Amino acid sequence: MADLPPFASALGDGIWCIDTGYHRPHYDAAYLLVDDGRAAIFDTGTNFAVPRLLATLQALGLPRDAVDWVIPSHVHLDHAGGAGLLMQELPAARMLLHPRGLRHMVDPSALQQAVLSIYGAEVVARDYGRLLPVPAERITVTEDGMALTLGTRRLEFAHTPGHAQHHHCLWDERSRGWFAGDTFGVSYREFDTARGPWILAISTPVQFDPPALRTSVQRLLAKQPQAMYLTHYGRVGDIGRLGAELLDGIDRLVALGQATPAGPGRDERLRDALQAQYQAAARAHGVTRGDAAVADALDMDLTLNAQGLGIWLDRQRH
Repeated sequence: MADLPPFASALGDGIWCIDTGYHRPHYDAAYLLVDDGRAAIFDTGTNFAVPRLLATLQALGLPRDAVDWVIPSHVHLDHAGGAGLLMQELPAARMLLHPRGLRHMVDPSALQQAVLSIYGAEVVARDYGRLLPVPAERITVTEDGMALTLGTRRLEFAHTPGHAQHHHCLWDERSRGWFAGDTFGVSYREFDTARGPWILAISTPVQFDPPALRTSVQRLLAKQPQAMYLTHYGRVGDIGRLGAELLDGIDRLVALGQATPAGPGRDERLRDALQAQYQAAARAHGVTRGDAAVADALDMDLTLNAQGLGIWLDRQRH
């Protein structure tokens, strides 16, 4: 067995966290689960993460045909952009996918065109590359409550709308943890303090649905998990506190959106209000970074959350 690459870390219970390298270090994670010589990968990052995933398998002495399952939490590209390329490299794997995401993995052209129209060709080439399709016969769509085994460990799916209608989470009985994708918010390690991790509720476009998200979070909490494995970023504990703070954060997003006047410049006003809210919450958590440093670390989230809130507000109005 080779040394573990610097972008991979062992979390115990046969789980490894792999930093995909997307955007910045410790921003976007994929997870490798191993049991009795069989493996599954939860979330894939973008195309540029695939060499990291394969290198981690190699370092652990796992052949590529040991991977039984590739499991995107949903089809947003920081979670599934590399899924097609990864499936080409893993000949024995099947993909487990929320049924609402199926068409986008079989034919990713609409996803590719959407990111091109938003970010432009230069950014897409740099951050994502060309999305590759997955043959439909290699995909199994999940059902809510569906269970399967990996080696000797039991895994169970929960469909968790609120962030996206095509989102599911994976319960791992062995670690008593959820692989939560984006349903349980985001928690960046640079905001850890003596109080522990900080949690941030998100309203990323385009399917933010606060009541559904609250229900999904409460469903995850009902299992009394010992850990959440977040794509953004890493394993977190202290789930009771974080769950309460996340639910409160969803309510604060709603209140902020409803208090922001409509009309020209609304997204900029939303972004400014979100920035002030997040900076105040970070200070209350004991984060000693200045406001400018907090805003810089959350720059992408501020933009996306403002856009997502705006889309949700428009949907409510119409």
